[in-house]
Amino acid sequence: MKIVSIFDTTISDYNLGNQIIMDSVYRHLRDIFPNAFFFKLPYMEITRHTIRYIKQSDLIFFGGTNMLTGQMERYKQWGVSVSNFYFIRDVILMGVGWWQYQTKISFYTKFILNMCLSKKYIHSVRDSYTEKKLRELGFKNVLNTGCPTLWNLTDEHCKKIKRSKAEHVIITFTDYNKNPVRDKRIFDVAVNHYNKVYIFLQGVGDYNIINELNIKGCNVEIIPPNLDKYDEILSTVDADYIGTRLHAGIRALQYKKRAFIVGIDNRALEMKKDFNLPVIPEWEIDTLPDIINSDYEIRLNIPTENIIKWKQQFKDDKL
Repeated sequence: MKIVSIFDTTISDYNLGNQIIMDSVYRHLRDIFPNAFFFKLPYMEITRHTIRYIKQSDLIFFGGTNMLTGQMERYKQWGVSVSNFYFIRDVILMGVGWWQYQTKISFYTKFILNMCLSKKYIHSVRDSYTEKKLRELGFKNVLNTGCPTLWNLTDEHCKKIKRSKAEHVIITFTDYNKNPVRDKRIFDVAVNHYNKVYIFLQGVGDYNIINELNIKGCNVEIIPPNLDKYDEILSTVDADYIGTRLHAGIRALQYKKRAFIVGIDNRALEMKKDFNLPVIPEWEIDTLPDIINSDYEIRLNIPTENIIKWKQQFKDDKL
């Protein structure tokens, strides 16, 4: 029996977006390795105990999120350091992205990634920007597959998403990227164009943003920070999605809901460029009313050939 280990970004992390990502990561890995034993590795606190399990693993993956950065010594997106990198080898990226737009890549970053990432297997990355950055580091074994959360959003799936406005709406805000004017605009559009507004709390500080809004007298329901509760609303309520939380929007698409993601960082903007994800840049937020009231077709450009090629390498290797 093969042991497949995954650096899991849900461990010691309060952002429910990582739960959405890892849900897709595990689903696709189980499809590739139906008989494997899966083990979750903490992605930040890499201890001797963690290293012991790494040594026992046949394959090691890092799934989703912004693990890559040009200055790993400064921005800690992964717990690899000079004290433990020697024990971490042949890690395979699965839909990983680059943290923000960066021009310079440090020698430290080049050294760590070249020591820790696999040279044998093809890496899967979230967008073409990340692919370009890895190629600058000398990695030729990389494919732009998009985030694993997108992999099942095929043409057939998207055709089942209705094109007209729903009766209700789910909105989100982002605690680490607050903008009172933008956030108030999202709320006002939701209240003025839908019968009922649901607010999903994806991050621990999102509720503080709600407290700054004037929601008294409005038909508003708070969805608690629980992915099962969010899934329940998505599966039972006729609702669109509008918000700054990228993966809450993708989750809505998975449930065949219209989603309009307000792009506030490179993740959403790059995925719009590459895959036609329904992202509205925050500086175009005033176009929201016209968009949500239009006959809007969700049609994504999923890189199916790259996804199949990335998956097939493991089956060809008879693992």
